[in-house]
Amino acid sequence: MRISARCTGSLLTAFACLATTDAFTLQQPNVAIGAHNRIRHSAIHGHGHGARLTPLASSASATDVGSTKAAVKKLKQVLTKEYVSFFNPMERSYYADDVSFEDPMTSLAGVDSYQNNVDMLASRTLMGKFLFEGAGINLHSISGGEVSETGNISNITTRWTLRVTAKALPWKPTARFSGVSVYEVSVGGEEGVVVNHQTDYWDSINLSENGQYTKVDKGIAIQDFLNQLKPEGGNAAAAGKELPYQLLRRGNGYEIRRYPACVVAKVPYDRRDEGYDQLAGLTQGMTPLAPAIMEVPSDDSITKTMGWPLAYAKPGAAADDIPTVNPAVEKRSKGSLWSGCEIDSMPSKVIAIGSFSDASVAPVVRKADKALRSSLQRDGIKVPEGSDASVKFAQYDAVYSLGKRRGEVWIELEDGGHPY
Repeated sequence: MRISARCTGSLLTAFACLATTDAFTLQQPNVAIGAHNRIRHSAIHGHGHGARLTPLASSASATDVGSTKAAVKKLKQVLTKEYVSFFNPMERSYYADDVSFEDPMTSLAGVDSYQNNVDMLASRTLMGKFLFEGAGINLHSISGGEVSETGNISNITTRWTLRVTAKALPWKPTARFSGVSVYEVSVGGEEGVVVNHQTDYWDSINLSENGQYTKVDKGIAIQDFLNQLKPEGGNAAAAGKELPYQLLRRGNGYEIRRYPACVVAKVPYDRRDEGYDQLAGLTQGMTPLAPAIMEVPSDDSITKTMGWPLAYAKPGAAADDIPTVNPAVEKRSKGSLWSGCEIDSMPSKVIAIGSFSDASVAPVVRKADKALRSSLQRDGIKVPEGSDASVKFAQYDAVYSLGKRRGEVWIELEDGGHPY
C-alpha cells in the first residue's frame, strides 16, 4: 500500500510509544550505523530504482511479453491514481491476497491489513478519525516495471512526499515524510500482474552515502516521527504570510523544495535594517510575503541584495506564467529615489534548504551553508559549481522581533542534479 500503508501502522506504533513515554522522552537507541542491513534483494539509489527482476518463466512468447507490458503499464497508472486519491478506492485486484509491506517502523501481511492501514491514516476508520486528519501524498515520480524478453518484471519505484496531522494532540502537529516505495510485482491475478511486496524507505533516516537507501533500527524511525510531534513554543513573530512551496524531500539535516514562479522586489543594502526600510517604501500598497531573501557575495566588493516576494504563480499555472504586480510599485522602482532597486521575475526553482535558529550573523549563516553542502553531497545531490560565490539565506521573522528565530540557507539546484 505504498506510502499510506507504510505510515498508517507506523503512526499507530508511534502514538503507542507516545502514550507510554514521558512527554516525548523516548531515548535514541544504541545503533551501529555501519551495521545497517542492506535493502532486500537489491540496492536502491536516490536517483534510480531497484533492478530486481521477478521471473515470469524460463521463456516467454512475444504475446506473453506484450500482454505483461500492457498490464504493468496499467498497474503504474493505477498506482498513480491511488496516490492522488489517497487510495479511495484502493484497487485490491492489483494486490496479492498475501501481499506484504515493510517500512522503517512496521510490517504487515495480507490485503485486508494493507487496506485497513491505508483507511486508518486517511481517517476512514474509527481509530483514524480520532488520530489523524489532513493526510495526503504527492507523487513525484514512478519508474521501473520494465519487462525483459523472457518476461521478467523489474521492481516499480515511486518517489513521494506524505503529510499527516496528528489531531489527537491538542497542538495538532503535522508530520511530513518523503522517500521511495519499492514494489515487487509478478505475473498473475485477474489484472495480469499483482503486487506481492512493498518496501518503503524514508529520506530522513534511510538515505546513506551517495544516495543509497539502507535499513535502520526501528527505534530511529520512531524517534524521527516523535520529533515532529513536539510542540513549538516561543517562536519569533513571522514577518508575513509565507511564500508557498512543494516539499520534495525531507532529508537528514535539509529539505528540498520546489518554489513557484514569483515576482521579487530587490534592493541593494549594507545594513539589514536599512534594506527592510527601503523595501517597505518600495512595496507600499502591496502585502509582501515572507521570507526576506538575502544574498551575500564572497567578494566584498560586490553589493549585497535583499528581496521580498510580492506575488507567485498559482498551482497549475504554466512554468513561464509569471504573475504581475501592482503597476504603481513597478513604476516606483524605476524612479530616481530607488536607484539600484528592481522588480525581478523568477521562474519556478528547486531549492535545497538548511535551517538555523540563531541570529542571521555571518558566522552562523556560513556554518549553516557549509553543513547544507555537506549533507547534499553525502546524499548524492549535486551542488552546482560556482554556487559558493555567494551565500543566500532567508529570514522569516519580523525585524526586531523576539523569540526563537527561523532562518534558512538556500542553494538553487540545477536540473539533473537531483531526482525531482
